[in-house]
Amino acid sequence: MGIQITPSMLASDFANLESEAARISSADWLHMDVMDNHFVPNLTLGAPVIEALAKVARQPIDAHLMIEDPDRWAPAYVEAGAQSVTFHVEAAKAPVRLAREIRAKGARASMALKPATPIEPYEDLLPELDMVLVMTVEPGFGGQKFLDICLPKIRRARTLIDKHGGDIWLQVDGGVSVETIERCAEAGADTFVAGSAVFSADDPDAMVAELRSLGSHAGRHTH
Repeated sequence: MGIQITPSMLASDFANLESEAARISSADWLHMDVMDNHFVPNLTLGAPVIEALAKVARQPIDAHLMIEDPDRWAPAYVEAGAQSVTFHVEAAKAPVRLAREIRAKGARASMALKPATPIEPYEDLLPELDMVLVMTVEPGFGGQKFLDICLPKIRRARTLIDKHGGDIWLQVDGGVSVETIERCAEAGADTFVAGSAVFSADDPDAMVAELRSLGSHAGRHTH
């Protein structure tokens, strides 16, 4: 699998989500940040907005649930049309059961880790997952600065994923830009969430292509 770019719609114009998705037609996925004002200090959007966008967008939807009690709420996001659903392991009470439920409903199951959460305690969960998301900012707000302290964790996650085999994507979210994507790809990430970097560009779709190219070039040097 090559490099995938999943722009964060958090940085787009919420009044025009359909046309904003059309501005990034070459994106691999649309990353939707669901925040509940409890797990993170911000409130964004929920299943009805994802359901509406899923009906009109050409790209599949990658729902990142920064919410409490994902065990209860995550399955509804598959029903709303998300083809990948990410829960935070810090919030999940029964992550194996939840991952299996997401998969059983037909979506890719993904586990997210906050910057301070280590990957090692969750190694045994990897066979239950289709993706691991390493947050490179504290979740809650877009436009934050990339945290370099997370690079060793990306490397460790890549090592564990490779050890287990299987087709598990390694996603990075937070401060991804032309300045930081190569470091992440060299560390082993293959799927990149970029919000401000894409939507603040004069040509968002050209930025998607540039990020993909930088990530592919850096990734080839290491794998």
